[in-house]
Amino acid sequence: MAKCGEIHSTDKNYACKFGVITNPGHSTIRKLDMEQEIELKFIVDPRGTETLRQRLGALSAQHVPAAQLLNIYYETDDGWLRGHDMGLRIRGQGKKYEMTLKTAGRSVGGLNQRPEYNIPLTKPELALEKLPADVWPGGSLPADLAGRVKPLFSTDFQREKWLVDCGESRIEIALDNGEVKAGEHREPIGELELELLSGRVEDVLALAGELLESGVLRQGSLSKAARGYHLAKGNPPREPRAPAYGAQDNAGLEAALAHWQYHEELWLRGSADAKAQVADAVAFIGKTLAAEHEMAAEQMAQVAQIISDASTAADAAFNPQVARAKLMLTAFLVTGR
Repeated sequence: MAKCGEIHSTDKNYACKFGVITNPGHSTIRKLDMEQEIELKFIVDPRGTETLRQRLGALSAQHVPAAQLLNIYYETDDGWLRGHDMGLRIRGQGKKYEMTLKTAGRSVGGLNQRPEYNIPLTKPELALEKLPADVWPGGSLPADLAGRVKPLFSTDFQREKWLVDCGESRIEIALDNGEVKAGEHREPIGELELELLSGRVEDVLALAGELLESGVLRQGSLSKAARGYHLAKGNPPREPRAPAYGAQDNAGLEAALAHWQYHEELWLRGSADAKAQVADAVAFIGKTLAAEHEMAAEQMAQVAQIISDASTAADAAFNPQVARAKLMLTAFLVTGR
């Protein structure tokens, strides 16, 4: 079995995103039904983009050169799609277009598991009637929806990819650099995504652990789309949130991790008060783990000290020990190990 980052040069099977599976010498097969997207998202420290690219370039992997991707996200004036936990976009790459609808899923520490439907298009125009009827609330496409949706924001970025074998899995690593835009508001994109093309989520987590050693990654809780929706509202200040964790169980741990990540974002964006919220969440996680996971609790105590001593938010967020602890907690919540 190949280790993470090893790929046999004779293996010509190539699975790319959006359900297209290409085997050189054979026809392309496109799956039009629902797919379960499983991906782990990291934010890249802008100071370390080239360091990371060199690290990825050293992998034994099938490299796909950078390509420009333009994505237009759609919504109604009253936020009907968002209200039903749906995201609708058209992606363009050169003269190829695809419509994607994502529906409700689960996100833990930047590990997203979400159903999505992908439809190829001949031109960059929505074709909602091509989506399965049962994807819509009530089991059918609302009669007036096509006339109500309109462009809300866009993302424009370069994506460079590496395909690797890890354990029993094929994983796509995507490095994205560009920006998300809504009207006059914009925000940079610098992300690394690990998408499970086939195999086990445990292998995604194992590969992530190896890449964290670069010291330039942190798990990201805000997707490109989430940032776009926020910009479309006029980019108002993000407000601190009251803790939603209480019980010292897995649900409490998941809520504390979400609290940690949200306020880490605020801290990185200049909110000095958010540091205390991060520290409180980390303390709760350590206390909850102490009863049955002594070593993990000790690791969280070390993280708490790093956060306390950090002179900047970036020093804490991109610290490899902090990043490993967050990944450890994510793995525990998702796999139970």
